[in-house]
Amino acid sequence: MGDKLSEGKTEEELWALYRETRNPRIRDLFVKQYAPLVKYVAGKIAMAMPHNVEFDDLVGFGVFGVFDAIGKFDPEKHVKFKTYAVTRIRGAIFDELRSIDWVPRSVRQKTREVEEVVHRLEYSLGRSASDREISRELGMSVPEFQKLMLKISSTSMLSINDVWYTGEDNDKVSIVESIESPQSMNPDTIVEKEEIKRVIVKSISELPEKEKKVLVLYYYEDLTLKEIGKVLDVTESRVSQLHTKAIMRLRAKLTNIKKGIL
Repeated sequence: MGDKLSEGKTEEELWALYRETRNPRIRDLFVKQYAPLVKYVAGKIAMAMPHNVEFDDLVGFGVFGVFDAIGKFDPEKHVKFKTYAVTRIRGAIFDELRSIDWVPRSVRQKTREVEEVVHRLEYSLGRSASDREISRELGMSVPEFQKLMLKISSTSMLSINDVWYTGEDNDKVSIVESIESPQSMNPDTIVEKEEIKRVIVKSISELPEKEKKVLVLYYYEDLTLKEIGKVLDVTESRVSQLHTKAIMRLRAKLTNIKKGIL
């Protein structure tokens, strides 16, 4: 870490020392060490954002997440700091994006409209609705529906970070956490969080195959949309459409669950 304070100490020893002393110099060392992680998370989010969202702004938002993660991290819970920090960094970025209200109202309205149609259709059909079925319900052609999926794709990045259960500080779960880490749970998670996470993982498993692959490759295997396009032999815009539809289906399923339908 390049500081006399850290010389001869392992990262575990530094965490123990920081937990005991709350020394701001140790905190600053951690902030510096994990700065590349902030840029990585911000860069991945930036790829799915419209051009008016600046990468440097996302990095700035993410730094708040690192400070939050450092302040609340407990090494005794046997979760790697990097894993813990990614969730906090991403959460801080999306919290700021929500607060500046960067999504145009018309796009938000259209997103809600499509989600409601998917929710209603898939509940009545008892299965995933096809593009043709969804587009017919929306009163548009399949190509028009696919163009709409691209237009509202950035909102799906925001919605995938929605918290589906909120209790105490660490008792939150979002769709994205379940995709990235379906097997690893914080030992302290409560029963309700376990159940919501199980439901999300089950809902992911029920998605159409290509949509499921996009989510796994993007969030779990860490591929870019362009790289996923090569794997699936489709265009990058098609991957974006698949991603958006997958998130909408998940939200529809979870809405049903929240209302006690499923």
